[in-house]
Amino acid sequence: MRQLMDVVLTKAGRVKIRYQADVLADDGSQISVTAPWAAPGVRDFGFVRFEPGDVFIEHYWRDRWYAVKEVRDGSGVLKGWYCDITRPSVVRQPAEGPAEILVEDLELDLWVSADGNEILRLDEDEFEASGHAESDPEAARQAVAALDELERLAKNGTLPGLLA
Repeated sequence: MRQLMDVVLTKAGRVKIRYQADVLADDGSQISVTAPWAAPGVRDFGFVRFEPGDVFIEHYWRDRWYAVKEVRDGSGVLKGWYCDITRPSVVRQPAEGPAEILVEDLELDLWVSADGNEILRLDEDEFEASGHAESDPEAARQAVAALDELERLAKNGTLPGLLA
C-alpha cells in the first residue's frame, strides 16, 4: 500500500516549500522518499537544471545534519546528488493530514555530478551572512562538519553507498 508523507522544508523560520512524497523506506534513523520536482518551472543552477519530469529520491536522517537527494531526469538517467545541510530531520504525525518530515535548511549545499567529477560546495556566502555562527555556534559547527563529511564521501566515491 502506498504511504504518502509531506516534506516540509523551512529556512530562517519560514516554510520554503511543502510537497507530497511517497515513502520508500524508514528504518527509524533514515527515511527515504521519492517525489517529482516540486517547484514551479525550471531551476537552472548552471551546473544542473531541475525541471518538470525530474524525479528526486530523497534521504533524510533523524541523527545527521544533512539530507541527500538523488536526482534523475524523467527517463531515469542520473543527473547527480544534491546535498542539503540541515538540522537532523523530524518526522511527526499532525492531528490532521499526512505525516510530515520537517527539515530545517542551514544554507550550505553540495552538488555531486553523476560521474563524480564535479563536486561543488554551494552557498557558503549565504551561510556566513545567515548569522548561524553567532546565533547558534554549535549548529554552525555541525553544519560545516556535515558539509566536510559529504565532500569527503563524494571525493572518495562512497556517497552513493550512504544511501543504501
